[in-house]
Amino acid sequence: MILFENVSKTYPGSHEALSNVSFHLQRGDMAFLTGHSGAGKSTLLKLIALIERTTRGQIVIGGQNLTGVTKRKIPYFRRNIGIIFQDHRLLLDRTVFDNVALPLVIAGMDYREITRKVRAALDKVNLLNKERQYPNTLSTGEQQRVGIARAVVNKPPVLLADEPTGNLDPELSQEIMKMFEQFNQVGVTVLIASHDLELIKRMQHKTLVLDKGKLIAQFPEDE
Repeated sequence: MILFENVSKTYPGSHEALSNVSFHLQRGDMAFLTGHSGAGKSTLLKLIALIERTTRGQIVIGGQNLTGVTKRKIPYFRRNIGIIFQDHRLLLDRTVFDNVALPLVIAGMDYREITRKVRAALDKVNLLNKERQYPNTLSTGEQQRVGIARAVVNKPPVLLADEPTGNLDPELSQEIMKMFEQFNQVGVTVLIASHDLELIKRMQHKTLVLDKGKLIAQFPEDE
């Protein structure tokens, strides 16, 4: 489902954010990506979502080589990927419903279908009763759950999360991670960047460790 083969990414100014990274996540895997600040976690996720392009090597997602995805086709490719950010990136002048509906509106979906899908997504994250509220009236944990609902509203086969619990206390972090596990249990491939080693240890999923742009360890080790 997610295949990296000798992937490197160099930014302008010759800063190499990733260096010869190779790994393979099977369809339906759940994995953590960890490492120090600046290790390359966010860059790796951006390469999967085609927010950035590789300098060398190749990435294959769901059988599709990203090298062949033209700029024009990127929005269509991204419909297969849900992305969750640490800072939520919610539109504060739109209701919870409208925030979650945004990917479906962009895709040109019928309003009745949008309503059905948005309410189903909000129900999954226990926020159906907040659909008419605005993000700034919600708690931090609720805002993060709105971001999760928006990422999964169109049922993407791949879910990426960049430090999704970075601003949450341990109890809320555990709650958010249980949601990711629930999505994973219905076949979604989940990759989560996190520096919370205690949380990762408790979750007991595959873990990829980055250090200065290099993949230095995988647990459990590939057979």
